[in-house]
Amino acid sequence: MKISTQLMYAGNPKELIEHVVALENAGLDTVWVAEAYGFDSPTLMGYIAAKTSRVQIGSAILPIYSRTPALIAQTAAGLDAVSGGRAILGLGASGPQVIEGWHGVAYDKPLGRTREVIDICRRIWRREVITNTGNYNIPLPEGQGTGLGKPLKILTHPVRPEIPIYVASLGDKNVQMTAEIADGWLPTLFIPEKAQSVWGQSLAAGKQKRDPALGELEIVAGGMLAIGDDVTGLRDASRPYIALYVGGMGARGRNFYNDLAKRYGFEAEAEKIQELYLAGKKDEAAAAVPAEFAELTNLIGPAGYVKERLQAFKEAGVTSLNVTPIGENPVALIEQIKEWLA
Repeated sequence: MKISTQLMYAGNPKELIEHVVALENAGLDTVWVAEAYGFDSPTLMGYIAAKTSRVQIGSAILPIYSRTPALIAQTAAGLDAVSGGRAILGLGASGPQVIEGWHGVAYDKPLGRTREVIDICRRIWRREVITNTGNYNIPLPEGQGTGLGKPLKILTHPVRPEIPIYVASLGDKNVQMTAEIADGWLPTLFIPEKAQSVWGQSLAAGKQKRDPALGELEIVAGGMLAIGDDVTGLRDASRPYIALYVGGMGARGRNFYNDLAKRYGFEAEAEKIQELYLAGKKDEAAAAVPAEFAELTNLIGPAGYVKERLQAFKEAGVTSLNVTPIGENPVALIEQIKEWLA
């Protein structure tokens, strides 16, 4: 099992990236760079590429609605070139709150669009002449533009014709599609003990249609990491994060993370967290996060307990443990986990 971490939304980007450099030296395999409605991900990924030499660099995630499929492919190819073949393209549909509220783009047909974006990207990297009919019409047909567009292929030669594509997905149909066509899966708020009951059928159905040439589906999941006899209180540090997603990342009836919490068995708690969060009572929403939820989505506790959590994630199929080391010495935490995983 590999080990990865995610670059946080907030903070000085240069300081955060210097932190990534230190973690790379400690054995970190992959860094994931988020994009919501703060700094864009590709700019920071390019800077990481210049500062590092070995770590893989993934977007987690680029919202498919924020760019054309061709630009997504160009961006991934450019990052792959400047990093020497270390890019991972993490994609996702995000949600209507961000896509319509920030980008001003209609949130429609997320599954069909994701499937087409992945197909177009792979054809672009193979330097095929690109045409497409569907959610993305390339070139634009007469009546939708000047009529002067013509099929093109990428001018430059990508370093790799197959850049890994990971998809962030939670719903059954989206997870099934991910297991069918993506190189990897990026689930959020992952509880390994409940993964099979929530996603088992969807993953199995997608894998039945999977092209063997893609290899096994990579799974990236984890949580906050702290090791010690007196660190269990640090689990509370994850409560605001969980409350943000379960309570605030979407409207009532259209919050994928709230739906997930309910599928985990926290129906009443999920409704309460959302009610409080949307009422502006963020601290109370965080306090309403069940202790079990905070415990099972993280790896915080004595060494023996954290080893058990590592095994639980491994048994759930996780191939890359995505952790946020907290405490005074994050480098030592990464070194310890690498030693246990060796």
